[in-house]
Order: sequence, then structure tokens, then C-alpha cells
Amino acid sequence: MKNIGFLSGNAVKILAAILMVVDHVGFFLFPDLIILRIIGRVSFPLFAYMLAEGCRYTRDKALHFTVLFAVALLCQVVYFFFDDGNLTMSVLVTFSLAVLMIYALQFCKKKLADGACPVSVKVLSCLLFVCTVAGTYILNEIFVIDYGFVGCLLPVFPALFDFKDIPVPAVLGKLDNLYVKLACLAVGIALLPLGTDLGALEYYAFFALLPLLFYNGRRGKWRMKYFFYIFYPLHLALLQGLAMIL
Repeated sequence: MKNIGFLSGNAVKILAAILMVVDHVGFFLFPDLIILRIIGRVSFPLFAYMLAEGCRYTRDKALHFTVLFAVALLCQVVYFFFDDGNLTMSVLVTFSLAVLMIYALQFCKKKLADGACPVSVKVLSCLLFVCTVAGTYILNEIFVIDYGFVGCLLPVFPALFDFKDIPVPAVLGKLDNLYVKLACLAVGIALLPLGTDLGALEYYAFFALLPLLFYNGRRGKWRMKYFFYIFYPLHLALLQGLAMIL
């Protein structure tokens, strides 16, 4: 199928940010307006898919994870002191764990595809990925993490058939396309109600597939990665402050 995309990665993330604000306006200011929470369900899968894309193209994996985790940690410290010691983990922690699983998966796929790699190393690479997934599950049993274990896994679903720079057979390589990735994402979305208190409302997240059908696989003209890292805690602080004033 030909890619008919006209939306850059920046455009998708801006759309996701707008929908996220709508969702949080409903959460903080208008909890009785369920329509705002319904609209907001589309945001998380959009960010999840773009996170998988970021892991696909980033050149410095360690820096990528470190920056994301550092922002997540900073947010948690602020939440702890301003929310009466609440240890609920933000979506940035969710995405930090997702990044670890995706990078472990990439490492595993590279070792499995390397004909010169010893069998023992291939087995260990698979165990590393399994342990990363298991560790994420255990952390979700200990802490309340936004979107739960399924939410942590959601960005991993579209990364399953990411074979960039991995020498796989041509037949397998053909699965590395937008439509297969969206099908995988849809499987993850179907499981989302298991990870949140919103239940069946999470099924509205399937509408995220519509804008992603028009994603063109390119970043866009501007480098906006750090903007979104700042935007997330800033908009939450403003909305919570406004809610406290009102």
C-alpha cells in the first residue's frame, strides 16, 4: 500500500499535545464533562506511536532515555511535594519504561539476525528483553504507574516489526511498514481498558489510528523534541494551579 501521509511527526505530536490538554482540562476543571475525557483518549496512543518512531530513528539511545527519565524523575519529585506525598507515577515514567523495553527488543532482534553471533549471546539477548518486560510488570505491581503495564507496553507493539538497520529476510522486512505497525498498535489499544480506571472509555483511543494513517514517516522541519518534555509538566502545573484557585 502506498503511503498517503501528509502529517509529519511534529504535526502528530502537536495534535496529541492539544488533545492531552483537552483531556486534562476535563480532569482538573470539568470532571462532569465526559466528552473532554473521551476526546483526550486519542492523545496517549499518538504519543506512544511517536515514541516508538523516536526509538527507531534516534542516534544516541542512552541520551534519549536519560533525558526522558530525568524529566520524569523531576516531575515525580514535584508531584510528591505538591500532592501530599502521592507516589503515582506520571506518563513520563510509563514512556521511560517503554523506551527500555523497545531498546532491549531492538538489541534482541539485531543479535538474532546476526549470523555470526553465538547462540549463547542470542539466548542472552532474548532473556534481556524478557527480563525488561518482567521488570516493568513488577514495577507496575509495586507502584501505580499511569496507564499500567499495558500502557507501558503500548509503544512496544508498533516497534515489534521495526527492522531498521537489521538484516532480515526480504519477506520479513516487508512487514516493516506503517500499516502493519498500526495493526500492532490497535492490538495494544484494545488492551488499554485493562490498565486504567476509565474502562471502556479507552476504546475511543482507536480514533488515534485515523491521523496516524496520514503520518508520512518524517520528523518535520523543526526540532521540537525538548518542547514536548517541557510542555507536559508545565501545562499540568498551570491547570492544577488554576483548579486550586477556582
